[in-house]
Amino acid sequence: MTMATAISKEFIEQSIFRITENTKRVARCLREIDEEEIWNSPNDNSNSIGNLILHLCGNIRQYIVSALGETEDIRVRDKEFSTKSGITKAALLQQLSSTILEATEIIKESDDYRLGRIYSVQGFQLSGVGIIIHVTEHYSYHTGQIAFWIKQLKNKDLRFYGDIDLNVKNKNL
Repeated sequence: MTMATAISKEFIEQSIFRITENTKRVARCLREIDEEEIWNSPNDNSNSIGNLILHLCGNIRQYIVSALGETEDIRVRDKEFSTKSGITKAALLQQLSSTILEATEIIKESDDYRLGRIYSVQGFQLSGVGIIIHVTEHYSYHTGQIAFWIKQLKNKDLRFYGDIDLNVKNKNL
């Protein structure tokens, strides 16, 4: 395996940072709800938090673990949405955390060849970079849905940036 370039290394580090940050946010959200709330859904056209977490695990496994990691694709996508109970918050968080750990290890080990290679995933043709961007963006999108659902249920600021002054102005370097 060849070494990744400096830009590839930066891309890998930033992607892993964002993915890890989303995992912490989902964990924060799960602490705010009861076991029965994990499977509630606001309407027939929305998913429960439990379904969103199962969906994230399936998507990340299909894109990163299977495609980028070059293992068998065993995803059963319909089950991610048809499950309506039976998995606890702790089990969902453990499943998500182990999926993220496996995926980030594969991302860390990616070199320029793996990042530039074209893969067929879910019917799409994507480079390794495209796969990582997809997973990072997809994870962020659904993390936002989970956070919104928690804010609706609990009327609570989740304080994702609680210790950071977001009013600081940019400085030219």
